[in-house]
Amino acid sequence: MKLILLFTISLFCSSVIAAETTKPEQKSKQGFLYGIGVALNQEIYLGYNHRIIPLPIIGYNGEKLKVLGPFVSYKIANIKDINISLVLAPTFKGFKASDSEVFIGMDKRSSSVAAGLALRYKWERWKVGITNTHDILNKSNGHLITAKLAHVFNQGPIFIEPSIAITYQNRSYVDYYYGVKKSEALESRIAYTGKNALNTSLGLSISTPIFFDGFTRLTTQYTHYDSTITNSPLVDKNSSFSVTLLFSRFF
Repeated sequence: MKLILLFTISLFCSSVIAAETTKPEQKSKQGFLYGIGVALNQEIYLGYNHRIIPLPIIGYNGEKLKVLGPFVSYKIANIKDINISLVLAPTFKGFKASDSEVFIGMDKRSSSVAAGLALRYKWERWKVGITNTHDILNKSNGHLITAKLAHVFNQGPIFIEPSIAITYQNRSYVDYYYGVKKSEALESRIAYTGKNALNTSLGLSISTPIFFDGFTRLTTQYTHYDSTITNSPLVDKNSSFSVTLLFSRFF
């Protein structure tokens, strides 16, 4: 299956940096880390049910710099408990003709790289994050803004984190990945132009440092898509579900 990373940049990057210790208020451990993971993502494209994604992990967790494979975050400022970071991450998405019959005769939609700013604020066990990124390779010329609210509960060394997020995707992003050009239109696949979209997500993360001297995280996410996406002739669902299991440890 095609290996494509679907999870929203800021949410995934912040969740898989395995730097937590047994208490949320403790300072994160620093150093180089490695690990492995797997993700199962339900797709909303017609005839393309799901993707299985292996996630090899290697990176570094520092006071300012965090690297996890192609995901990079660098803290540039603290303003009244608000952390401001530069972020860089792949936006692997898209399709090629062989992925589904609905794509036959269409141009390939390519993955890209996004960069921007992330603002994160913690108050006791509450977490608030806003990430603003743009496609820097000009594949889609896409612009995404994600706002997330989460709360951390723990039972000893087991942490449970429910969350809610809203993601804005600009017209260029939606049109590139869900639109149909006039030159690609058929009787069974009408031309379609995407517009700005606002998607909502509910997530649940369960994590613990108790296994094999490392950090284990299981994350699930349900996403409901804006009608400007679900009205596309390439799409036959209005929501999707994803599950990600990750394990990492420091060298």
